[in-house]
Amino acid sequence: MSVNVRIPTILRTYTGGRAEVPAEGATLAEVIASLEDSHPGIAARVLDDEGRLRRFVNVYVNDDDVRFEGGLQAATPDGAGVSIIPAVAGG
Repeated sequence: MSVNVRIPTILRTYTGGRAEVPAEGATLAEVIASLEDSHPGIAARVLDDEGRLRRFVNVYVNDDDVRFEGGLQAATPDGAGVSIIPAVAGG
């Protein structure tokens, strides 16, 4: 399955400045692996040392938060939009 991944500004150094990149995979885990193959280093910014989504990184497939759709096993249908969004904190 081919998807389009929207990259936040802070991670664009891994994608040569590109705001959106293609990736392959039927699940979010496969999409992240595809991203890592094409853009080395990006997976470590999205996944923690145990291979789970980082606590302060939100990921959406289309408009669905993957934390409620199976996490890394969330389906990524052909043509889907995947958004990586770092959480913002402060006060």
